[in-house]
Amino acid sequence: MAISILVPLNDSVSSKSVVDFLVRMSLCPEDFHVTLVHVFRKPTSGEELMGKKFMESQPERLKFILQTAKERMVKEAGFNPAHIDLAFLTDPYASVTEGIIDFCKKGNYDMIVLGRKKMSKAEEFVLGDISIKLIRSLDHTHVLVVKSK
Repeated sequence: MAISILVPLNDSVSSKSVVDFLVRMSLCPEDFHVTLVHVFRKPTSGEELMGKKFMESQPERLKFILQTAKERMVKEAGFNPAHIDLAFLTDPYASVTEGIIDFCKKGNYDMIVLGRKKMSKAEEFVLGDISIKLIRSLDHTHVLVVKSK
């Protein structure tokens, strides 16, 4: 039975680190079913100021990022392309964390692999830490956190 892994990605350095980690990890890729997902959150006022054209271009840009990650996993690590799904949660959530938790609970995943950038204590206090929130909210799901360099 394949292990089901959820991998939330965006266009950040920490997301690139997650894909690098999965490609370098010594796995039997045929034992895994991976879902690469991007969660859209409600846009901030700053993002809305970027204009309608900018906001409309985001889904296509992020689809390209997820497709590129899938191609790397297939070419460099031998994952079966039929065992890698791409998902886009386009109905915006209040936070990325809420979207990941909701998607994970609906899909019954064994593990979540996500990236984490280094934050100062003040940033962590104000912004929160997605990985800690996931660990606390998803009792029966393993959470693997990959720190970016």
